[in-house]
Amino acid sequence: MKKCKITVMKKTEYPELSEQYEQPMEHPCDMEVGQTFIADGLKKPEGFCESAWESLYPFVMTLASGGSEIYGDWMKNKTSAMVSCNDGFRPVSFYVEALEEEAEEEN
Repeated sequence: MKKCKITVMKKTEYPELSEQYEQPMEHPCDMEVGQTFIADGLKKPEGFCESAWESLYPFVMTLASGGSEIYGDWMKNKTSAMVSCNDGFRPVSFYVEALEEEAEEEN
């Protein structure tokens, strides 16, 4: 399995939707633009948002397994994907790319 680098590219907020539909939250999203994480094979990186991981996992799984061209010829880097988390109030866009080195397999 390859490692995958996950980079936080953009955060968006829809305060009008939050105000109308969401219960107040103290720390709804702690991701910061430019922040990076390394997924070692299929393991969720420490400190990575569980909800975002659920959105990214299928893409990480494909890339970590050696897959490419997830979107056909859409991405310039064939072993990458641009994926957003499923938070409808404050979606975060992530750039996921397979690294050349293989993650150590557990026995």
